[in-house]
Amino acid sequence: MEKKLRVGILGATGMVGQRFISLLENHPWYEVVAVAASPRSAGKTYEEAVGDRWKMTTPMPEGVKKLNVMNVNEVEKVAAEVDFVFSAVDMTKEEIRAIEDAYAKTETPVVSNNSAHRWTPDVPMVVPEINPEHFAVIEHQKKRLGTTRGFVAVKPNCSIQSYAPVLTAWKEFEPTEVVATTYQAISGAGKTFNEWPEMVGNIIPYIGGEEEKSEQEPLRLWGEIKDGVIVKADAPVITTQCIRVPILNGHTAAVFVKFAKKPTKEELIDRLRKFKGEPQELNLPSAPKQFIQYLEEDNRPQISLDVDYENGMGVSVGRLREDTLYDYKFVGLSHNTIRGAAGGAVLCAEMLTAKGYIQPK
Repeated sequence: MEKKLRVGILGATGMVGQRFISLLENHPWYEVVAVAASPRSAGKTYEEAVGDRWKMTTPMPEGVKKLNVMNVNEVEKVAAEVDFVFSAVDMTKEEIRAIEDAYAKTETPVVSNNSAHRWTPDVPMVVPEINPEHFAVIEHQKKRLGTTRGFVAVKPNCSIQSYAPVLTAWKEFEPTEVVATTYQAISGAGKTFNEWPEMVGNIIPYIGGEEEKSEQEPLRLWGEIKDGVIVKADAPVITTQCIRVPILNGHTAAVFVKFAKKPTKEELIDRLRKFKGEPQELNLPSAPKQFIQYLEEDNRPQISLDVDYENGMGVSVGRLREDTLYDYKFVGLSHNTIRGAAGGAVLCAEMLTAKGYIQPK
């Protein structure tokens, strides 16, 4: 790419906004030129607005420290500075839908980490290795919005990243029933242990809205475009429990699967290791070389050993074995704020750039 695309981050001071900024430092295609947040942060430098709330383990990139934080509600002003934006705003769902549509209507593509538009029928919700063909629905969305280049695209919930790719790799064996329990890190709530001390040594067996997302969003990934909208798949039937655990980063899933066609363990492992998608074929900057790794050891995957696999963009799977009630069971692990949030959105943007949906203004 001759000249880097100019990127804005909406909701730049929050945890996911910070993750976007850290991931985009030295990105070969993109340069962060605008950071936007709530009116109370507007007018300060980014360094001043974040203050002592920088939550990443790596230092704040020098290139953003002195950027003046813009008011995220001044849509035209922010949009004039950028070629496209990443959205990680902290608002109500109605407010998020309204502001993301408003940016799109300024002919500014929006790649969102938020859940507000995940079920808007003509908004693609994409894991690039699973369903990049859903980006085709953007042309129908543009007609609704009255735009030529502006649109909204989203990535799915962090909770499904540790098992939806696995089930996709096994699609030929026709999974029919899935039981998944996810053990979810506190960064999924935008928290660190300093901010949430009651999570130390604790488990909370409820995360609001998470179980519905975990059961339904994979079906939308596996759906198809009909008459300009995405229609979710009918199968498999998925039931979940989502539990908050005292881990900073990394969502683990314990999963049971029934298949219509009975595979061998060796066939299942083979499909995981061979599974790849367009990001790997296109060699996109953020794409993991090996999307899913299978670990033979009985005590893997582990957060401390495996959460950063492929720079946090890969999925780790282990403990695959036959089950007495279901056909097979396994344990999956993914990094919730990288693959599951900002990194997944960056990969979506790279795919959209490669396909020509995101271009310089």
